[in-house]
Amino acid sequence: MDGDLGRFLRSRRARIRPEDVGLPAHGRRRVSGLRREEVALLAGMSAEYYIRLEQQRVRNVSDEVLDAVARVLRLDATERAHLRRLLRPPDDRRAPLGQVRPGVRMLLDAAGSVPAFVLGPRMDVLAWNALADAITGFSDMPEGERNMARQTFLTPRARTPYRDWPAVAAEAISYLRLYAGRHPDDPLLDPLVADLSADPDFARLWEEHRVAEKTFGVKLLRHPELGDLDFAYETLALPGDPDLLVVMYTADPASPIGRVLARLWRAQRGDLDKPDARVPTAG
Repeated sequence: MDGDLGRFLRSRRARIRPEDVGLPAHGRRRVSGLRREEVALLAGMSAEYYIRLEQQRVRNVSDEVLDAVARVLRLDATERAHLRRLLRPPDDRRAPLGQVRPGVRMLLDAAGSVPAFVLGPRMDVLAWNALADAITGFSDMPEGERNMARQTFLTPRARTPYRDWPAVAAEAISYLRLYAGRHPDDPLLDPLVADLSADPDFARLWEEHRVAEKTFGVKLLRHPELGDLDFAYETLALPGDPDLLVVMYTADPASPIGRVLARLWRAQRGDLDKPDARVPTAG
């Protein structure tokens, strides 16, 4: 995506106040945050060089320069790696295939007592186990809509399943931005972003250029039959397939949510008699 380097650096400059880095804050400013000249001063380079850097008009940028800019802009480890990828795009720019090996599908089934699914390139949902389907309804979604970003922003009543929709939206966009830096030439990415940009919230958040790995956290769901479900989630990258992520929802087995999951799993296995096979709500 052309111009992403400059927009990313400008967005990082905008979040830092001059007084945060020991500079006077007086005078009128046309933009929030640090000026380009101030970043250059703090990073120990000429203003002209930094301006050319933002405009992506310099080649062979040294690690020392990148480290200095990252230090001034207070980039975390994920943002630093993203900056490097924007300046030094990967040699292999082929779009990931997003294919799930049979062994991974068996892994999902083996984790049957825990909702688990596989996210592929662009947050496409590629595979899931029965318990994940019961929680999310993946199998009821049209194939072209089995994408977590589309589900978050574009589908009817997209905000309804999430009790913390702003957090879910920010997480989805941050990961999609990270993916864009890793695969800038993915031919399917721009059409997806164009579709998602029809949602004003997506368009606004996309321009903030936040990046974050999808690692672990809390997911607060609202299920039409099971009620409110509070899950912790863990995300595991597959060795050999770094663009495939196994996402697992977990709950303390002794908690009300854990007991709902256990009973739902038993019902799916046929371990419950029909009169008792109804799954209680978490409430």
